[in-house]
Amino acid sequence: MDPAVLARAVSEMEQVDRMRASRVTMLEGLAEEPTLETMREVCMPVGQRIIAIGRENGWTVRQVATQYRNPNHAPADSQEEDVLDLLARHPEVTGLWESSRPDQAKGLRYYRRIDVQPGCLACHGSKDNRPAFVRERYPDDRAFDFKSGDLRGMYAVFIPEVLEVMESTSHG
Repeated sequence: MDPAVLARAVSEMEQVDRMRASRVTMLEGLAEEPTLETMREVCMPVGQRIIAIGRENGWTVRQVATQYRNPNHAPADSQEEDVLDLLARHPEVTGLWESSRPDQAKGLRYYRRIDVQPGCLACHGSKDNRPAFVRERYPDDRAFDFKSGDLRGMYAVFIPEVLEVMESTSHG
């Protein structure tokens, strides 16, 4: 795989995480309870950027967490579960590359940790202190009881093998 593509994946995820860390500071010291509009201003742009990165590059990019609020963010397979476990046990690991396993589409996967920032606790702190909109919209919410610095989840980037993409287009 082209090293420039791999470097771009890392760079894009670093930019997304900087964006997330910057936006979440808006929640630090917030006097009023966060609302759905707060989430739309703080968190949604990060998710939208992740979708755009995938679309722009032909990659699959998603947020993944064991303690998720959105069920679409649950680990998709044992590799994602294993990487989340590794990141939880090794806070010094920021990101890592994994080859696809035999039961997965061929390509490379980049995983980049997401750590809880102080502002995240406005919605991801104790279960009893979650904002009303979270309790109402997410009855099966699992994304609570975090502390600043905890592993929140990870960005998962799948870059398909170029040969596989070329083969599928030439045989179709």
